[in-house]
Amino acid sequence: MKELTKAEEQVMQVIWSIGQGFASDIMAAFPEPKPAYNTVLTIIRILEKKGFVKHETFCKANRYQPAISKEEYSENFLGSVVERYFNNSYLDLVSAFAKKENFSLEELEELKKIIDNAIDNNE
Repeated sequence: MKELTKAEEQVMQVIWSIGQGFASDIMAAFPEPKPAYNTVLTIIRILEKKGFVKHETFCKANRYQPAISKEEYSENFLGSVVERYFNNSYLDLVSAFAKKENFSLEELEELKKIIDNAIDNNE
C-alpha cells in the first residue's frame, strides 16, 4: 500500500470522517481555510488511482467513499514506520516514546492495562 502525501491525507481524513459524500459534501467538511475545489477534485482522482477512494455515479455526480478504512491505513503506515525507523521492533518504538514523552500516571496505567490484556490474550 502506498503512503499518502500530506494533501492526500487531509482529503482522506475528511472522507473518513464523513463516510461518503459528493464533492460538495467533502468541501463542506473541510475546516477554514478551505482548499480550492479543483484541487480537492484532483486529489480525489489521485486517491482513486491509488486505490484509497471509490465512487458511485448518480446522474453526472460522483459520490465518493473510502476504499480502505482509516484503521487499515493506520496499521499499514505504522508498520512501515516501525520497519524503517525502529528496526522492525514495536518495543523500540514504544521505548523511544517512553524516553522522550512525559507520560502522565493515567497514561502509563492505561498503557499497562493494554499490555496486560495483550499478554493475557497470548497465553
